[in-house]
Amino acid sequence: MKDMQVSMGAFAFAKFHFPGKNALFGFVLLSFMIPFEVIAIPLYGLVDGLGWIDTYYGLIVPAVANGLVIFLYRQFFLDLPDALIESARMDGAGWLRIYTGIIMPLCKPVTVSAGLMLFISQWESFMWPLIATRSKEYRVIQVALSDFTTEHATLWNEMFALAVIAVIIPTVLLLPLQRFFIQGVSSTGIKE
Repeated sequence: MKDMQVSMGAFAFAKFHFPGKNALFGFVLLSFMIPFEVIAIPLYGLVDGLGWIDTYYGLIVPAVANGLVIFLYRQFFLDLPDALIESARMDGAGWLRIYTGIIMPLCKPVTVSAGLMLFISQWESFMWPLIATRSKEYRVIQVALSDFTTEHATLWNEMFALAVIAVIIPTVLLLPLQRFFIQGVSSTGIKE
């Protein structure tokens, strides 16, 4: 559902004309250029205010509306012919019908690419899960790896076993979807 909202925003940036569109898109681009460390404390205050500390919401929601994903979708939508949308409008289709029935089925490669990019960036995330969770119930694998190092010893066997698991899971997910990932990333490039 969140992916649909992000892609709707990108669709608006690509196909609609409204005042301040370029400035707003510039802000979206700026949002993924700012290092996470700069926004970590204000983000913690916001998530704490929502009562999401030590919840799955606090771990997942801050990463979903990613500016890079909006950029990927927008580039994909810019390459879609306007005649496709115009013919649907002439047939009487509304914007929601055009978006859900025509545009989104064409977005499978970029959707897979965006989902994989978000998953992998969250999978290897360390700082935000460390800040946003307190209990071991919500501890992600990267933070759990740091638990094997104590003041006086390092549990190398357990750490290496967990590191292998940490590498296997994204690999198993990426290999079958690699074709869509490559197609999605290559179809969002700038074409002349």
